[in-house]
Amino acid sequence: MATKILVTGGAGFIGSHLVDRLIQEGNEVVVVDNLSTGKRKHINKKAVFYKLDIQSKRIDKVLRNERPLVVVHLAAQMNVRHSTEDPQFDAQVNILGTINLLEHAVRHGVRKVTFASSGGAVYGEQEVFPAPENHRTEPLSPYGISKLAGEKYLAYYANATGLRYVALRFANVYGPRQDSEGEAGVVAIFTKKMLQGDQPIINGTGKQTRDFIYVDDVVESILVTLGEGVQGIFNVGTGQETSINDGYRILKGLTQSTCKDLFGAAKKGEQYRSVLDVRKLRETFGWDPQVSFQEGLKKTVEYFKETT
Repeated sequence: MATKILVTGGAGFIGSHLVDRLIQEGNEVVVVDNLSTGKRKHINKKAVFYKLDIQSKRIDKVLRNERPLVVVHLAAQMNVRHSTEDPQFDAQVNILGTINLLEHAVRHGVRKVTFASSGGAVYGEQEVFPAPENHRTEPLSPYGISKLAGEKYLAYYANATGLRYVALRFANVYGPRQDSEGEAGVVAIFTKKMLQGDQPIINGTGKQTRDFIYVDDVVESILVTLGEGVQGIFNVGTGQETSINDGYRILKGLTQSTCKDLFGAAKKGEQYRSVLDVRKLRETFGWDPQVSFQEGLKKTVEYFKETT
């Protein structure tokens, strides 16, 4: 059954892929994005678009006019390093922006919110590998703290108003349309630099690990948890640990780059090893990542070759 769904951050990397799929499945989609990192060209022509910040009071008017049943909240300040440099800005966007959205969502009859949380950042340094959803949460960065706060506010609104919610703790998402500027998205940054003949810099030793998941698999995880009866927190990853050095080597081969292995300072606020246990999502919905790291990197490199 077609549903009206509002996607915040719908011009962004994950958001634009999600909007394409939702429209393909016959849903009506409303996009809210301030275009600070999202790109207008990535917004599906069939979506209704509002250029708007999630902190704006005008969110009220959008929700009143559009009356979506579901909100998928992807808009965020998502740069870990930027959050350590400006914790106040991070909190304004990720905490106050989320509260603003939830207040108006409840007022205008939204039944469910799906929230993009972070599987790496909310756990901090892991004690168990891979980390299940009940792993203790000790974020190392203001970004991780603000994402965890978002989850807590969702739980509060669920208790206080009956709003249903799903918090999806994403691992390291990569793929076409990822921002290759800025700090987020190591795959996109390395790929673009290699294709342009520039020298990428590996932060720290490169032995730090991440759980890399292809964007289409993430979109699928949002779709399978959209049902109105679904509620709770789910990890979204592959359960596979890959070092930054290994990813770098594969990309070097795929781009046929002759760059050197150059190491820089480690990033503040980032954990050393990160890998998620995704059994809960698999056992509840039969969801499994379909795209291998090698295959996903190949698709990503092909995309950047066409757009660089």
